[in-house]
Amino acid sequence: MEKYFKEKEQEETEREEMGPEETASYCRHYAMCKIDFLNTGLCASGSENCFVSYYPQGRMALYAALTDGRIPLTEKVAEIADDCDLCGVCDKQCHFVTGMRPAKVARALKNYIDEHRDQISTVEVNDPVYNELVGITGEKWCSKDPAICISYANDPSPATEETIPAYVILPGDAEELSSIMKICYRYGLDFAVRGNGSSVMGFVLNKTLVIDMVRMKDIELNEERGLIRAGAGVSAYELQKAATERGYRVQVAEPAALVAANLICSGIFSTYSHAYGMGGQNVIDARFVDPQGKTFWMSEKSAPNLFAYEKREVPFPGICTEVFLKLYPRLPDERGFLVPFSSFDKALEFLREISQRRIGLAAGLLGGEYLATFLSPSTELAQKVKGILHESFDMAFVVQMVGDRKDECNVQNMGYPVISQRVFRTLVLSLPDLKDNEVLVHLNEMMEGDSVYQMLADDKMEPLIETVLQPGPHKLAGAVSEDLKAFYTRLYEDPKLTDLVWLTDFRILSSRMGREKHVVPWVVYVPLDKPELISEINNEFRRIGDKWKIKNDYGFITPLDFGKRAVFEYDYYVDQQDDEDKMCMLQAMKETAGMIEKFSARYDAVRWVRYTLYQGFARMENILYT
Repeated sequence: MEKYFKEKEQEETEREEMGPEETASYCRHYAMCKIDFLNTGLCASGSENCFVSYYPQGRMALYAALTDGRIPLTEKVAEIADDCDLCGVCDKQCHFVTGMRPAKVARALKNYIDEHRDQISTVEVNDPVYNELVGITGEKWCSKDPAICISYANDPSPATEETIPAYVILPGDAEELSSIMKICYRYGLDFAVRGNGSSVMGFVLNKTLVIDMVRMKDIELNEERGLIRAGAGVSAYELQKAATERGYRVQVAEPAALVAANLICSGIFSTYSHAYGMGGQNVIDARFVDPQGKTFWMSEKSAPNLFAYEKREVPFPGICTEVFLKLYPRLPDERGFLVPFSSFDKALEFLREISQRRIGLAAGLLGGEYLATFLSPSTELAQKVKGILHESFDMAFVVQMVGDRKDECNVQNMGYPVISQRVFRTLVLSLPDLKDNEVLVHLNEMMEGDSVYQMLADDKMEPLIETVLQPGPHKLAGAVSEDLKAFYTRLYEDPKLTDLVWLTDFRILSSRMGREKHVVPWVVYVPLDKPELISEINNEFRRIGDKWKIKNDYGFITPLDFGKRAVFEYDYYVDQQDDEDKMCMLQAMKETAGMIEKFSARYDAVRWVRYTLYQGFARMENILYT
């Protein structure tokens, strides 16, 4: 075990010491550099120009393509490089998520341009399709320059290949989008619709036209009607922030995902689905532009049923330009808490019971990999914390909950140990100490014979636990490199970063799930009243992952519909630059897809999220099976 930890620590060091070429090649495309989730500000160049190439994510793609000779050095490349002021915000954001430092790539890009300015070329823009597209948005928001197009050409998925589009366009409203679709229809142009490009499964690429929806940033909250309107360019983080500022909550998912795109692709599910439901249960209305350029509303009688579930590929209905979602009130005594389990079966039993009894607002059964990775600011610390949770605390699984005072009391009255918000904060800000087990020694000496669960859940022990552990932001910051310690200390002085309610609402920690490797999630609806079936499916995921020697782990389960069913996620991880790892992943994906279909054929309640997608999985099926 000690050797394993040393290897992980070495991997963490090597990640920070990667050169600009390697750093650029490992961008996860999670788009977290496009939202201000740490209150550090945003890349000024990206915010102003909107094309991905102007953001840190795009500069990574640009530099990798230039050094590989995949695109020419154009005037636009030089403009993008010169527009970066090397402020360093991207280093803080990306390190928080992936442990990488993209500022070195931005610096290397500038140096490359300075050394090769005599080789700058121009791009011929005189073609009829481009001229018509520019006539809709203006030259600022439409491009065929390789410097722009290359940042829409790749994603980390092992099932996709580089596909440089001929054009990229950023419509500003539904009317412009309608005109674009009419051109596509008239010329027979293929197109892909892009949200923030944070699709972990890929399939947001197209060789002809990419329509980036990011400019449609309008948000409007209507308290009287109990709804919030989000344009197609609004991210989950931005929408939740707008709702929170007015005392409300909205059902959203991953922070960088654009809400409209996420809704239409997978129905939006989170741990709040326990109380708020998912998909159409949160939608009041939505506006679309169909492939012929016509506008329709989801509420129209003639509109397709976008949230019907059928085990077949469904026709592409149109592009969502705005969505009206329900607002939910916040309670004055809301709090987050954890319910730990050593047994998967016992945790499932508890999850179903609280769903049937409607206890709590949010509930999710997390595995040790998720919990340790989410909480730790480094991969090396996460691996050690996972070991402590499993081996010393016997916390193989944790149900993370948000509710009011009565919900917390109800769980305690059911006989389950509850780790309070106060103890959670203490543990997080003491993580580097937990790896040495000093806390266990002290607690066992003070409460001989009692389990760690009982001690952590005893409210009378809370002050004593704090005294023993001496939590503090500086202590957690000790897990990162010297030049980032001051930043992490200031960051964790903000109580939001250890507030389970805030973390559940904004989900910024879940972006860390792909820190070690790019994550490929499998999402399946399962019957919660058949725990033995869920265990069988979980074991099959593990068997296939182990068979193909890919990193894999249980993700989470969130209950739905009063305990009748649940959303279940299992995760595979792939080194996106390792050809052998990618080939193993493709084989595992093929076998896993067949496994899910077999379970789905046997049990009607087992349903794969692929059938809620309008694009993507049909292409994936062709890649895997032809």
